[in-house]
Amino acid sequence: MTIAIVVAAVILLFLLISLFKINGFISFILVCIFLGITLQLDLSTTVAAIKTGMGNTLGGLVLILGLGAMLGKIVADSGAAKQITNTLVKSFGLKNVQWAVMIAGFIVGIPMFYTVGFVILIPLVFTIAATLNLPLLYIGIPMLASLSVTHGFLPPHPAPTALADMFNADFGKTMLYGLIVSVPTILISGLGVSKISSSIVSKPLKEFLGTDHIPDDQLPSAGLSIFIALLPVILIGLSALSKIYLPEESGISQFLHAIGIPSIAMLIAVMAGLFFLGIRKGKKMDNLMKSSAKAISSITMVMLIIAGAGAFKQVLIETGAADDIGAALSQLQISPIVLAWLTAAIIRVCVGSATVAGMTAGGIMLPLLTGGTTPPELLVLAVGAGSIMASHVNDGGFWLFKEYFNLSIKDTLRSWTLMESSISIIGLLMILLLSVFV
Repeated sequence: MTIAIVVAAVILLFLLISLFKINGFISFILVCIFLGITLQLDLSTTVAAIKTGMGNTLGGLVLILGLGAMLGKIVADSGAAKQITNTLVKSFGLKNVQWAVMIAGFIVGIPMFYTVGFVILIPLVFTIAATLNLPLLYIGIPMLASLSVTHGFLPPHPAPTALADMFNADFGKTMLYGLIVSVPTILISGLGVSKISSSIVSKPLKEFLGTDHIPDDQLPSAGLSIFIALLPVILIGLSALSKIYLPEESGISQFLHAIGIPSIAMLIAVMAGLFFLGIRKGKKMDNLMKSSAKAISSITMVMLIIAGAGAFKQVLIETGAADDIGAALSQLQISPIVLAWLTAAIIRVCVGSATVAGMTAGGIMLPLLTGGTTPPELLVLAVGAGSIMASHVNDGGFWLFKEYFNLSIKDTLRSWTLMESSISIIGLLMILLLSVFV
């Protein structure tokens, strides 16, 4: 009976978001109240559980998500993203231009939230395609495959960051495993789908063809741009490697551990970005702080949705539903990795939002972590991969792609939806392969 009520709650979440168009945060709160009362918690206890879940979830994430948004804004506003793309395209040449845009999307996608990265890089994709006289989707799909993979698999993006915290996964290992899985996933999906979709004719609207007016001679250097964009990954990676190769009591090891704490790594990257990409370029700190404030406001709803998902998880725990779900799932003869992926994929297809799908699936899968043998880092990646599956008309990303590339719904399904599904499935296969070795 308990599991049936939880299933009904997930269906209710789907209906509230997809049918009644209520935003994810309010939908989560309504579902939490429904779940708590239906499973015989009184209203005050349910509200207390909601508050606890929201506080516990956001407590460790606000710093990372907030600083991540600031870093992405700095990289975008300074022209560093444009410089990275221009440099890589020039370095790789015409024959390897797809590799150039994939790497550019990957580097820029790590610090930058998906929608921001999309809006910043798409005009560059249009310019490259027009200059080289190549089909637009032949260039666009590899770039967007990189952005989608970083969004689904790698911190500091919202869902992977929140899931790593929820599952108590090691942040450094999550980043390392995510990088290992990401590279082949981008190569297979980006190159494969672009070849299939290159015959689709895209004629973007004129207003989308040029949004970046920073002259090339005023852009930061390529080396500095790449360094600032990847600085959080570098610091977290050094910390993870020091745990393997250096004595824990050594001064160097302790220093690397300190700067590799995710929130500290993000803070260092933001301060470096403010100085090297802002102050040294003649920008005033007041203007930089106003721009950073806009970056924070742009992710407010995302953080609220994550908080709502944390409340959902806590209500599952308080009602005992989490234990019942864990007992039921443990009886299934299926890999926890596949189960995590499948759960997130089903919710993604129903709800649309990758973040909502990932966080909801995380709350459902959490009981399986107790006493389990599957590394939690791999479950984070499995949920992330599932949350990307089969984007269609109920996903904002679907319409963003459709409108910018000026495609029909049929052609958007043949290109965007195919790309997202390919990333999800290839990602799952790579995670299963990695699980053999870790």
